[in-house]
Amino acid sequence: MDHYAVFGNPIGQSKSPFIHSQFAMQCEERLTYEAMLAPLDGFADSWHRFVGLGGKGANVTVPFKEQAFLLADILSDRAQQAGAVNTLYIDKSGNLCGDNTDGIGLVADLNRLGFQLLGATLLLLGAGGASRGVIGPLLDAGVSKIVLANRTESKAIAIANSFDARVQACSFEQIATLQYALVINATSSGLSGERPQISAVHMQHCTLAYDMLYGPEPTPFLQWAQAQGVLHIADGLGMLLSQAAEAFYIWRGKRPDIEPVMALLKAQLFK
Repeated sequence: MDHYAVFGNPIGQSKSPFIHSQFAMQCEERLTYEAMLAPLDGFADSWHRFVGLGGKGANVTVPFKEQAFLLADILSDRAQQAGAVNTLYIDKSGNLCGDNTDGIGLVADLNRLGFQLLGATLLLLGAGGASRGVIGPLLDAGVSKIVLANRTESKAIAIANSFDARVQACSFEQIATLQYALVINATSSGLSGERPQISAVHMQHCTLAYDMLYGPEPTPFLQWAQAQGVLHIADGLGMLLSQAAEAFYIWRGKRPDIEPVMALLKAQLFK
């Protein structure tokens, strides 16, 4: 039986063991999947110990995505664009390969929600690793322009410079007044009960407001978006499941259906 895991610190809150156990049952794959708490200064040692015990692959969450990037022998284009790895696996030649499924997970969820990415102009809030990991896949999906806004403009500029002219950077105060059909919150502001401080004018043409965080209630950003008249809102639960499904496909060659797992997870999270 093949063994997989998710590495993080902290890791007790991770839903990945539940998600991948459901995927395995759905796809009739025999495997184990566990949560692994790695020391902050001991990710590489923890990974090598896991492989020594027969580990075949793993997901990687905060704060180890950059360390996983440095550890990998071979990096996918997605991982190189993101500057981070959230999926590790060992190929047939014994090489440690690193991929990043966050962006493709977001794109898959937006497609599931029926949003038309081709030709869209979108506003992306926050210039951390979450934003950097999704810009490339969004561009590949046909987005025509991404305005990347951040409280500290220099951080947004540093990320935008890694991409072509379709990506523009600014501070929250300098956001251009464009027809943003999609506004994505990639900041962690919701964890402290806040929202990014942007003007309501940027929500005038928004048909979907999306927050990468998720919880039993809409995040402060999504509540605010609804108050501005945005018709459709979505949190990041679908992205979480979709990025996990992509990792499962990389490992097992089978693509799970996230819908039944989402229903189970919502019942578990929001009861």
